[in-house]
Amino acid sequence: MDIIQALMLGIIQGIFEWLPISSEGQSMLIMFNILHMDIDSALSIAIFLHLGTSFAVLIKFKDEFISIISGHNNEYLRIILISTFCTGLTGLPLYFLLKNTFVSGSGATIIIGVLLICTGVILGTTKHSGHKSVDSITIFDMVLLGLAQGFAILPGISRSGVTITALLLRNVDQRSALTVSFIISVPVVLCAAVLDVGMIGSVDPICGGVMFLSSLVVGYIMMDFLLKFADKVDFSIFCIVLGLLTIILSAGYYIL
Repeated sequence: MDIIQALMLGIIQGIFEWLPISSEGQSMLIMFNILHMDIDSALSIAIFLHLGTSFAVLIKFKDEFISIISGHNNEYLRIILISTFCTGLTGLPLYFLLKNTFVSGSGATIIIGVLLICTGVILGTTKHSGHKSVDSITIFDMVLLGLAQGFAILPGISRSGVTITALLLRNVDQRSALTVSFIISVPVVLCAAVLDVGMIGSVDPICGGVMFLSSLVVGYIMMDFLLKFADKVDFSIFCIVLGLLTIILSAGYYIL
């Protein structure tokens, strides 16, 4: 892999990480079908890519993470702890079961898109919108959120897609749903990096640095765009647009 290819993968990761389509699935397909990499190399590169977007979250929400560490934001801490634990309940068994198998979950991602559209239509006709803020998220919401996130270990299933959908279906407002989805991604990615720390060492340092920085910068820009978009549009329209985007981007699996 050369620097141009590393830059391309970093940009793809930054764009797709926060959209309701699996960034890992898209990257893996490119690495398999275009760059002709073996699965071990592809997985180690995928970890590097996720580390870049995770650091983008840490920078974007640095105040929230500082307050969590200092003990001044117990609500976010509770969400992170409960959702991460529940993610492990579903994610770890799937991780070890499917570690050496490339399984596409694109069909499930399309279902997520349809579900989002239906939610938007229902909300639009009934004139209801998400009303829960971060402080109103219940333990049941956190458990559901974590269990859903665990299934995103499948390369074709979008982590952001399932987590945002789970929160929207629980009447969490769109900005809070996006913010929570961004924040709970960090411990999951760091845990994955620890599990595969040996694989990270096999990545070329220069290409790894290019992937890390490009995914960080593009991922930060995409987060900022999505949060501004969520602030400006009606809740039902937000769900419908997100659902249509999910279905359209999922078609990439079948094209590739």
